Amino acid sequence: MPKINPVLQFLGTLSILLLLVFSACKEKEPVDLRITTLTKEEIAIQAEAARNSVTPVLAEGLKLEVWGVDSLVKDPIAIHVADDGSIYYTRSPRRNNAEFDIRGHQDWEIRSIALQNIEDKRNFLRTELSPERSAQNEWLADLNGDGSHDWKDMLEERNEVFQLKDTDGDGMADWGQKQVYDFHEEVTDVAGGVMKTEDALYVAAGPDMWRLMDTNGDGLMDEKKSLSHGYGIHIGFGAHGMSGVEMGPDGRIYWGIGDIGFNGKGDDGTEYNHSNNGVIARSNPDGSDFEIFAGGLRNTHEFVFDQHTNLISVDNDGDHAGEKERLVYITRGSDTGWRINWQFGKYRDPNNNTYKVWMDEKMFLPRWEGQATFITPPLMNYVSGPTGMAFNPGAGLGERWKDHFFVVEFVGNAANSGLHAFQLQPKGASFELTKTEKIVGNFLPTGIDFAPDGSLFMADWVTGWNDKGYGRIWKMTDETAKGWELQKQTEAEIKADYKKLSETDLKSKLYFDDLRIRRKAQFELVKRGKKGADQFNLVIKDKSNQLARIHGVLGLSQLARLSDKSYAKPLVALLQDTDPEIRAQAAKWLGDIRYKEASKELIANLSHENARVRFFSAEALGRAKEATAIQPLIKLLEANNDEDAFLRHGVTYALSQIGQVAPLSELSTHPSKALRMGAVIALRRLQSPELAKFLDDKEEDIVTEAARAIHDDLSVPAAMPQLAALLATTPFTSEPLIRRVISANQRLGKDENLNYVLAYVAKPGISDALKIESLATLGTWASPSVLDRVDGRYRGEVTRDPAQIKPKVAATLEMQAKGSVVELRRESIKAMGKLGMSEMAEFLFGKLKTDPSQEVKVEALNSLVVMNASNLSDAISYAMRDVSEGVRVAGLGLIAQTSLPNDQKVPLLMEILKKRTLAEQQTALLTLGGLPGSKDFKEWTAILEDFKLGKLPEGTWVELEEAVLATGSAPLKASYETLLEEKAGGEPWKKFVGALAPGNAQKGRNIFYQNQTAQCIRCHAYDDMGGNAGPALDNIGTILSKEELLIALVDPSKRLAPGYGSITVNLVGGSKITGILLEEKKESYWIQVGTEKKEIAKKEVASSAMAASSMPPMGVLLSKREIRDLVSYLSTLKRTE
Repeated sequence: MPKINPVLQFLGTLSILLLLVFSACKEKEPVDLRITTLTKEEIAIQAEAARNSVTPVLAEGLKLEVWGVDSLVKDPIAIHVADDGSIYYTRSPRRNNAEFDIRGHQDWEIRSIALQNIEDKRNFLRTELSPERSAQNEWLADLNGDGSHDWKDMLEERNEVFQLKDTDGDGMADWGQKQVYDFHEEVTDVAGGVMKTEDALYVAAGPDMWRLMDTNGDGLMDEKKSLSHGYGIHIGFGAHGMSGVEMGPDGRIYWGIGDIGFNGKGDDGTEYNHSNNGVIARSNPDGSDFEIFAGGLRNTHEFVFDQHTNLISVDNDGDHAGEKERLVYITRGSDTGWRINWQFGKYRDPNNNTYKVWMDEKMFLPRWEGQATFITPPLMNYVSGPTGMAFNPGAGLGERWKDHFFVVEFVGNAANSGLHAFQLQPKGASFELTKTEKIVGNFLPTGIDFAPDGSLFMADWVTGWNDKGYGRIWKMTDETAKGWELQKQTEAEIKADYKKLSETDLKSKLYFDDLRIRRKAQFELVKRGKKGADQFNLVIKDKSNQLARIHGVLGLSQLARLSDKSYAKPLVALLQDTDPEIRAQAAKWLGDIRYKEASKELIANLSHENARVRFFSAEALGRAKEATAIQPLIKLLEANNDEDAFLRHGVTYALSQIGQVAPLSELSTHPSKALRMGAVIALRRLQSPELAKFLDDKEEDIVTEAARAIHDDLSVPAAMPQLAALLATTPFTSEPLIRRVISANQRLGKDENLNYVLAYVAKPGISDALKIESLATLGTWASPSVLDRVDGRYRGEVTRDPAQIKPKVAATLEMQAKGSVVELRRESIKAMGKLGMSEMAEFLFGKLKTDPSQEVKVEALNSLVVMNASNLSDAISYAMRDVSEGVRVAGLGLIAQTSLPNDQKVPLLMEILKKRTLAEQQTALLTLGGLPGSKDFKEWTAILEDFKLGKLPEGTWVELEEAVLATGSAPLKASYETLLEEKAGGEPWKKFVGALAPGNAQKGRNIFYQNQTAQCIRCHAYDDMGGNAGPALDNIGTILSKEELLIALVDPSKRLAPGYGSITVNLVGGSKITGILLEEKKESYWIQVGTEKKEIAKKEVASSAMAASSMPPMGVLLSKREIRDLVSYLSTLKRTE
């Protein structure tokens, strides 16, 4: 071994020591704490600007003040007021480039519905937005600057959570810190919910519910844990992600997700598949004891617990014509009925239909006779665009607002948004609305929350739907409550350290008049274990205060769940209490912990006179899986006789939780209709094949409900053959039933199923609608839509040999094609084309020549095209000479498929362009642009010259643009755009002048009511249907010319309807007035400022400016062709009644 030189060894050691010393002395690089502070002067300027920009309409006595100004508040979504009075709010730049709205990606619809979990979504995004597809995805900003527009750009923008403080106590926030700057995978959604507790910050940002910690006290969250994963499966409507993080009365964290769904596991391994609907989830603060509390929601945004532990929300509607948002009471295991596949997907598939379960089966309405029974119906249809929500804990605002719920109405513009207050009272096992009042108007809040001092804080989105990079937070108080002692006491108690209080002192707090204090004391007593339990036991015996007793019940239930079930034993005696509400609460929270030892008393309470007692007793027995309760529960179900839908839910939920199928199956022959219906609901939850027994029921609505249970959602495959066979035997004609039976046959796809459908088509007395559906089903038998023909759920790809199908259906289709009903003839002919029945080519040519209906003739031609028939060229030539313009246009559009060479086609098209009808000219242009080699046609020079000189009819301008784009010629496109700019003369709306030509009013009507991109019906009403964000359009065709309608669509800020836009008027003397423009006259403005209406003479006005419209320019969302059709439709609306 070589000897080491001692000197070198010493020097080496010294070097290491010096390095260590220098490293220790070197200062750590400073950490950016992301803190912003403002001076009083900076705040004053911005606060004054904010006050001048709004004119809220407030209920008498209410006062609204700026608390957080623009420099501290940016696009606030959810807010939470912490116990120290500081405010946490979420913001998400990901809304701009990473949260896709399916309305802007309609070609994704079917593939989006097919997604079943987060990994499906990740794979979809990485494929659709792959680097190899960058050229097709240039709409996606290249945020990472690598020159490629791909999914990696979705990793750049992060969710944010801010804390704001008023450090000097002057009533204005002056300090802000971005405490969270995280969550930015390609599958990450918007952070839509936030809650701060003493121990952690909870943030809802799909696909996860996060628990965040600040471990070193610098304010930045540096430790995170996912409590639950699997949220946000689909690409759906924007802002349908996670939201509404709440502390429950039981010490659990509750949160929600909209209809983009959840598919994940609990901490115990239980799998939950709610991929197609919104849910409320809950867990302990550490993520344990996870479960899905309720489902079937569309987009609740926020929900609240009242002082009796009831969970209330307002769920957004599906933006359909005639629909309205729903006030909902959400109970354990409830299903309020919504599925994302009822929103979009199947309607985009030419192999599917337009049947909408949600609307056609009227599931959105409060309970009505004949409604689907598996849902818990809404209490009522209520407000528009609900977002933020709060319940008055006791000291909120003022005494007159006690027991009130508050919900934001957000419709994209301040003029018609605001805040509503309402009250409920028990009605059976549910509730009914007793009072509602719009207490804030002309204001656009998002999240709301009560502060320790009783004021209500509101996040201000300011205007529109999109991010703007600024926002505000306002503080609302009630002037009539000045000096209210309860508010002072509450603020002091919220900020007090309850760890220092004795158990006796904590007990006294359970009697406090504010829910937050009672809950705070409850949670602290729970931490004290047995000492806390002793206090709860004393309180539950004190009948002087019902609310204190409820917290005693909750506290003992918490202890039993978290520590030792024996803590719940004293609650059993409360099941015999003289106060029905205490009985109900004891039952509810004993059920929450599945306390079997109370079964005897719970069974006895199934016959109690109070519906809430019966409801929660039933629920508790179900959660305890108490088999001895089956018959008593069945007895209660029979006694209810379907009168109380929520009581029915409570019992059927319980029976499904107990899980014994036989007693339910045996009810198929019971004389009680209510029992048979209840059994169907329970068996649906169990996905039991025994449902098939109820298909033989004598009552049509029971058979229909059984069909829903077997067919819809995840289905019951073992019972599908019996459902399908019903087509041959059922005497019933219910459309919801028969559609599911027809669909079941196609899904099974055997010979016997095909025969069932053929026999049904031939059956006399069948409605045209169901016969059309049967024919359409036959036409797609070989290649069904991947989405269900009824509920639109993804069913997967199926391929069958058409050669085996065509001989069996030929006679039926031919017979129906010869019938007297136009739609039946048309559907039969379409089916021939879809099945590729080339042997019917001569028959179809004959229909083209002789059928009296233009629609049928066109369909015959289309079918010949689909099957590429040998006589297609002759058929096209014939069609171009038909007496009907529509047939000629259809033939003309197919000229490219004839055997004529281009040197004959082009002159023919040019001749038509000069001499034929407008419709034929339009089609000639489109056909010319679609011909092979069209970019090189010299005829474009003459066409563009005619366009320049005004010789080309305006009615062809839309088609000219589409034709030019179809050539793929960049120079041609540039020449056209230059000429269009010249014609516009600096007025952008004039680029859409071609949309003033006659369009297809029927297609325009469909756009108004059904287009999910434009969503006209969401904001505008016609004939008592639609929203209130914009003016009603009943008489718009009389009020506005077509030109004015066009301008309103493509440049909405150019002309705002009176009452729907804000105006700022600068007066000659230097003062300024901001308000809602009610009317503009020749010499004056009428402006609403707060609750006052003012007339301002124009001679006193130095300048005026309208706020931008919240309506997006339709030229960005719709094609010019769609705008033309929409203008044509709107111009027909001239109703004056």
